[in-house]
Parts: sequence; C-alpha cells; structure tokens
Amino acid sequence: MGGFGSNFEWRQGMDSTKKGFTIWAPFKETTKYFQPSDKQFMINYRVEQLDVLLATLKTAGILPTDTVEKVSYGKFVHLMDPEGNKIELWEPNDVEFAKMGTITTK
Repeated sequence: MGGFGSNFEWRQGMDSTKKGFTIWAPFKETTKYFQPSDKQFMINYRVEQLDVLLATLKTAGILPTDTVEKVSYGKFVHLMDPEGNKIELWEPNDVEFAKMGTITTK
C-alpha cells in the first residue's frame, strides 16, 4: 500500500464472490488526524447504510464530529466515544476500493 500500512482482502460471508477489505495503517506520531481525541489511535468500523445509522445515533443524542466525507471508495464520518476516543465509521464501496490497488493517506 505504498508505505501506508497493510491491506487485508477477504471474502464477504453470504456471497464469497464479493471482496471486503480491512486496513491496518499506522500514522506519524505528529498527526493531527485523531483530534479532538488526545489518543494516538482510532478504530475504523465498516458499516452499512451510514445515513440511516447516523439518524439512529442522532435520536440517541450521539452526533458526529464532522460531516460525511464521500470518496470513490466509500463514505466516512467521525464520532467520539464517552472515553474520548475518536471513532471512524466507513460505509465502503469495495468494488471501487479493489480497483485502487493502493490508498493515499489523509
């Protein structure tokens, strides 16, 4: 992945013809990507129907820290958990992600 980490390809449960991806990507110690968290890590969860999930979270009083970012390989948004950890939600477009071959960092 061009020095950005490791990309793990797997097959989706009910339809083994569909690819899925998990990424392990370290960031530089000086990154500001995890702000407003003071932690040096973040978990990224793959989700389906991000817009529906955000509406459900909103009814529970949980709001994102930013707006949904749409890119060719999916949609992203961030939340903070009660302990101050930043969480990234990703609604992937695995077909486009597979075409990329490598990922650029944010």
